[in-house]
Amino acid sequence: MTTKRPAIAEIIDLLSKKWVMRIIWELRSETLTFRQLQQACGDVSPTVLNQRLKLLKEGQIVVLENPSGYQLTTMGMELLEVYKPLSEWAQRWQAQLGNYKLTL
Repeated sequence: MTTKRPAIAEIIDLLSKKWVMRIIWELRSETLTFRQLQQACGDVSPTVLNQRLKLLKEGQIVVLENPSGYQLTTMGMELLEVYKPLSEWAQRWQAQLGNYKLTL
């Protein structure tokens, strides 16, 4: 008998994959083509970006609207609302750090 994993475990697993949160953040205000999204994310490889977008499409967080590009679904936009308090906190945290640079 297989037990269903809690929904929170599923979303944590998805969001903890490298680049997933960044992709969602970059799609926050506009539809982006694959190339635009890759440029916005910085040094993500095309292979990894493609894999992450596939996961996000399967999770119904992102949709590909040909030919305009990728955009957040309604569920993706709702998830983005969770980011807003984190973004505000991050700005306060960064201001407190000043010129100090973390090496992650």
